[in-house]
Amino acid sequence: MKAFPVVLPSGHRYWTVVDDDLHVVPVIDEWLRFVRFGKSRSESTTKAYASGAALYLRWCLTTGRDWTVAARDLGLFMVWLKYTPSRPADGSASVVLGPGTKPARGERRINVILTAVRGLLSHAVSVGTAPQAVLGQIYELADTRDLPQEAQGEGSGLHYRLRAQHRVQEPEADVDRASDEEMVAMFLASHSARDRLIVLLHGRVGLRRGQVAGLHRSDCHLLPDSRALGCDYKGAHVHVRRRDNSNRAWSKSKKEWTQPLDFLVVQGFDQYFDERHKILGAGGSDFLLVNLFREPLGSPMPPDAFNELFERLTKRSKLSRNVTPHMGRRAFGSNVSDAGGSTDEVQALLGQKHPESVRPYVIPDRARLREAVERVPSPRGLNGMGER
Repeated sequence: MKAFPVVLPSGHRYWTVVDDDLHVVPVIDEWLRFVRFGKSRSESTTKAYASGAALYLRWCLTTGRDWTVAARDLGLFMVWLKYTPSRPADGSASVVLGPGTKPARGERRINVILTAVRGLLSHAVSVGTAPQAVLGQIYELADTRDLPQEAQGEGSGLHYRLRAQHRVQEPEADVDRASDEEMVAMFLASHSARDRLIVLLHGRVGLRRGQVAGLHRSDCHLLPDSRALGCDYKGAHVHVRRRDNSNRAWSKSKKEWTQPLDFLVVQGFDQYFDERHKILGAGGSDFLLVNLFREPLGSPMPPDAFNELFERLTKRSKLSRNVTPHMGRRAFGSNVSDAGGSTDEVQALLGQKHPESVRPYVIPDRARLREAVERVPSPRGLNGMGER
């Protein structure tokens, strides 16, 4: 069993699961097509779900279980996931334990796989492939009393909800931002106007890498007045849209929004357009960011290319750590907050739907925290401490 990409005649892509004879597993394929097109999820989501479903089916085949009713043993599946690599060196699929055994997968990865398995089994129940009792094995009935107060809503009544039965406790991970010094160093280390614009679009505009890769030239309005283009938004800006792109770029935000640009970013656009015109002339695709220094010239850059670029710029700048595109996005949100931006402003500029989603993107500058401490006056009785 393995995940496998599918390209439809329309050009749309999604991932499915095939067996060892490359035969599609019908129920899983039906579910993944529903996830991709019925729920408008990204291709990468179906890839993650297909990989998780393939591992679940592989475990069922290895242990002689029927996948439609194996949910009662998901605890054993979790142990198998933790200690069984995807491709064991000896070709076996058994769990080998011992002192100091290194886990094959981390907590976060296991939880992603379990999410995929729950989605598959829920779909199987809905279409009659799996018995109704399976839902009780993967979910428990809970009420709203264990939710935080802000998540309970205004109603005082008791409401019931489904809560996942199986989940690995994930360690609290530190979320960090790129510092201004790091972003400036990477900007100065860029060898082309295109690479400098990519750094600006992440660290100065706050877009995700999929949103940056998915920008088209027609999305960019750089004039003070764009009414001639049919847009009444004042000032320079870009329109961030979710669409199916040939380079697999995908905006995580379902809602389209308009992101304003400052003068520094507009300068970056101007220099890039000059550079692009010298190399491609008026040719190339409508995508904003395209290949200028490698074949095929003029083809759109994929999202993964930005991770590779940031890694090269990190080494070229001789930074002490690896700075990723998403750390640039967090730097943008944090800088807006440090400059006095309100939560709703940060939320709108990041294209976030829920106010709570802003929290990981607002990391106060250490200098601002120091200033906050020093603004607190000392109690009157302590003003003379140390004087004799």
